[in-house]
Amino acid sequence: MKAIVEHLSQYAFYHQDRRNVATHFVGIPMIVVGIAVLLSRPHFSLLEIVLTPALIMALASSVFYIRLDKLIGVMMTILLALVIWFAELVAAQSTFVWLITGTGLFVVGWVFQFVGHYFEGKKPAFLDDVTGLIIGPLFVFVELMFLLGLKQDWKKTIEENCLGKNSAMNKK
Repeated sequence: MKAIVEHLSQYAFYHQDRRNVATHFVGIPMIVVGIAVLLSRPHFSLLEIVLTPALIMALASSVFYIRLDKLIGVMMTILLALVIWFAELVAAQSTFVWLITGTGLFVVGWVFQFVGHYFEGKKPAFLDDVTGLIIGPLFVFVELMFLLGLKQDWKKTIEENCLGKNSAMNKK
């Protein structure tokens, strides 16, 4: 399994334009919440525990994040728990409210993503590596940490990795 900085470096290569990163601060949370809302309506029971596809995805994502980095993983798990809480509230509303909210967040979130990648001039990371879909939310969280002055050693390593990859790409 790749280390967290390796995942973030690979993702960051596609996200070097600050405008693209800014659109991801809006688009990725909208997509995550939209998916959670849409996947919170179907319920099923397993050993008297009520589950939803959204909860299962959040739990699987949390395990992935915790395996990458325990502290960051716990923080991502807390954020995902808040997303699931909100998604369950929306899923309990009428079918119209549930569908419009989930679909609207999802579609508008992707609009932000594609506008950002227009600025960047590069395709989204997940088109080359599907793990970009799970790294995206982590990337936004870690970028926020960088803005707060945290994990500056990671930031430096990621920037160096991207610079090296850009140099290698330019030589081809």
